[in-house]
Amino acid sequence: MDERLLNPISTGELERRWAAVRKTMAERNIDALVMQNNNDWLGGYVRWFTDTPLSNGYPRSVIFPASDLMIVVDMGPRGARRRINGDDAANRGVGEMIFTPAFTSVSYTDEYQAELVAQELRGYRTIGWIGSGAMPHRFVTRIERELAGQASFVDATDFVDRLKAIKSEEEKDLIRKAAQMQDEIFNRLLRKIRPDMTGNDITALAQYEGRLLGSEQGLFLGSSAPLGQASRFLDRHLQARALKPGEHFTLLIENNGPGGFYTEIARTIVLGKASNELIDGFETMKEAQAHTLRLLKPGASCAAIAQSHDDYMRGCKLPPELRLYAHGQGYDLVERPLIRCDEGMTIEQHMNLAVHPGYETASIFAVICDNYLIESDSAGDCLHKTPKQVFEI
Repeated sequence: MDERLLNPISTGELERRWAAVRKTMAERNIDALVMQNNNDWLGGYVRWFTDTPLSNGYPRSVIFPASDLMIVVDMGPRGARRRINGDDAANRGVGEMIFTPAFTSVSYTDEYQAELVAQELRGYRTIGWIGSGAMPHRFVTRIERELAGQASFVDATDFVDRLKAIKSEEEKDLIRKAAQMQDEIFNRLLRKIRPDMTGNDITALAQYEGRLLGSEQGLFLGSSAPLGQASRFLDRHLQARALKPGEHFTLLIENNGPGGFYTEIARTIVLGKASNELIDGFETMKEAQAHTLRLLKPGASCAAIAQSHDDYMRGCKLPPELRLYAHGQGYDLVERPLIRCDEGMTIEQHMNLAVHPGYETASIFAVICDNYLIESDSAGDCLHKTPKQVFEI
């Protein structure tokens, strides 16, 4: 293993993934898969196949043949090629790397990688797209135009999504470590949060502590407000307000842990004593979370779980859920299955789900968020050990 690699997945785990994909490709007569990602928040396909994270909008395209080493098209000098024949410890399973300077912010370069990918795909008869909706339109259309009459294209995303969603023992161990890391981040924040810190100060501290603990990437949402006003999840450009004594701060930590797997945790902190309304709202969402957890069993319908959650909310005289309140996680911050009415995937053992019910009024934003691994007959114990409470400091 290359000593420069930060928290690499094992080669055995990569080989397990490749074998599972190739088995399904053979069943469906697919000769090669094509994927492209450019970020490691919602761009986990390339990492799942290659153990290489993407960041800052730089695209990386991958061809995954049914019976050969992968071909990678990446950022670099135009016309450069590097044949590595699977022997590069930092690019396991890759036979050749091809380079071109292409940028998602410069539309006329959308076809640069497409042209190279199309050349390498000549001779393949059935090609499967993985997540083509997230690729530049001109990338997809250029490849299909170049190979018109030579190859047919199918959508392979669905079966890869299922394989990604069911975690191996190695992946589950990394997911547990991510949750433990977030518990420690939150614990450190409780010791360091002070009046007059802005929302940006607080989330920057969370990001800093996470990086010290091995995190690579993530989002940190939150805001402060006086009691009696909703303290919402807000992004960094809306976090300039300073927290004052007696006020509260709602924080969502959704960063990945060592190895790149995501979990997420949300709690509310009060600099003083919480209001009864705030505590009651949190307790209601804590029970809403428990209601969903009782339904998260192998074979369960995601749409039926979502409907039951809405019924619970209505029974509490609260609005039904219009957000996404529970979903899978892995290399992607949000991945399938989604617990909502339009999800066709069912719950299976070894899935990792974040469950974060919430509701908002003018005076309160009540929310809780934790992760659970699905076991043989139910959701397992909460991966986060941070107490499920409103924190008064």
